[in-house]
Amino acid sequence: MKYTSLIKSTLLGACMALTSQAVAGPINPNWESLAENYTVPEWFVDGKLGVWFHWGIPSSVDDGRPHDGSHYGAWMYGSEGQLTVKSQVVADAIDRLTAWHDQHYGHHSEFGYEDLIPNFKAEKWDPDALVKTVKEVGAHFIMPVATHHDNFDMYDSFHPWNSVDMGPKRDTLKEWKTAARKHGLKFGVSTHLYWSPRFFNTARPFQKEGTLEWKLFNMDYSPTGYSSDPAWNEHWYQRCWEVIEKYDPDMFNNDSPYPTIQTGNSLGIKLFTDYVNKDLRENKGKQDVVLSFKNPSQNKKAFTYNMERGSAAKIEPEPWMWATDLSGTWFYRDGATNRMSIPVMIGNAIDSVSKNGVIMLNIALTGEGLIPDNQMEYLNAFKDLFDVNGEGIYGTRPWKIFGEGPLKIKDGRGSENHKAWCQQDIRFTTKDGDLYALVLVPPTEDILIKTLAEGGLLEKSIRTISLLGSDELITWERSADGLKITLPKRLPEALAIGFKLELE
Repeated sequence: MKYTSLIKSTLLGACMALTSQAVAGPINPNWESLAENYTVPEWFVDGKLGVWFHWGIPSSVDDGRPHDGSHYGAWMYGSEGQLTVKSQVVADAIDRLTAWHDQHYGHHSEFGYEDLIPNFKAEKWDPDALVKTVKEVGAHFIMPVATHHDNFDMYDSFHPWNSVDMGPKRDTLKEWKTAARKHGLKFGVSTHLYWSPRFFNTARPFQKEGTLEWKLFNMDYSPTGYSSDPAWNEHWYQRCWEVIEKYDPDMFNNDSPYPTIQTGNSLGIKLFTDYVNKDLRENKGKQDVVLSFKNPSQNKKAFTYNMERGSAAKIEPEPWMWATDLSGTWFYRDGATNRMSIPVMIGNAIDSVSKNGVIMLNIALTGEGLIPDNQMEYLNAFKDLFDVNGEGIYGTRPWKIFGEGPLKIKDGRGSENHKAWCQQDIRFTTKDGDLYALVLVPPTEDILIKTLAEGGLLEKSIRTISLLGSDELITWERSADGLKITLPKRLPEALAIGFKLELE
């Protein structure tokens, strides 16, 4: 089925004057002012665990498709003309997916990405039940994707390609927010819009001017020059600002580039400062929102860094977000597997917390709106972790050092650890004057924590040591070699164990 009607009367961006005035507030639209004034709210740093939801058109593609790099809409049109292919391996993967699409649905020139939308019905999606589930796991905030690279809005948007007019016929952001508020969770949104003119470059030969598809595939913007196109940058700003004004999110994540000062009329920094200023104005000068994105070269005092699929090698001075995916492919694809095992992910999560990080786990819902069983296994492991060790994670802050052990973590995005932890890998957190030592695997012998040796970094004496999630009396001894804790007779049911050290 092809959509051939004209777009909704007019786009909001076309009927509004170009944005020229900043939202009133103490922060000026420049990076220096944002860095000076941005403050990460306590709810985010204390909450420690959030859930990202990647869900949309590709979630409902029929079972059996090959790997698609979570970019089905781009890959289904073939590798020729792709702007991001860096290897023959990727080109071959794209061509395999194109062949599958053509054999399964019909040639991509006849059955385009837009024709997949009627299959995305969300017939079993229950946001209330899903939010209740992730709250029981231990999450304190959710962050559904509002728009991915495919230019399809998952909300009631002035852009004609949206989930209210098509597909599920539901305002998913509104329903996510209602559920989050009901269950006492903070509500965030994530936009991936800025890539979209480039994303659909290979779909361009198959579009006809004047059709609704023309807007979906961004035919008005150059796939290589859009970043310096005033019309595109203004359109991006208006799409993002609509989400902020209409849904008033507690967290705004820009998961892609943004208009720069040099080529984008400063609309990126303008959006970010407008968002925080709006919050300051509405909260009597106290910031209560989180602004996050992935630019590692920007001053991290100005935002919360999303270190997607990466980690920190040391304690970071500013809170940051450790974001990873449970499904192995961001968007649901049957048969996808996560290369990171559950025990390793649990250890990685604790490691990030010890380095001033906050955990963000992506759930890839099925097209129907369900959590697949293999992803639920990961969530259940996190539930066990927080049920047992939550005291040593929630509300904590980094100690003098993050920990000790043989496994070394690489720094930066794209470097997330897949190697197994051992019982010598121990991480520290602190809260209310107490020190917590978290052993990243269930130990099989006595635990020796060398960092806590007499005369070392821990200057205070230890009054008592207890095992989180247990009433067992813990036997320990501190010497110049370290703190030796006798292996407990029975360990709690979790993939990591924590000890609480009450200090004199």
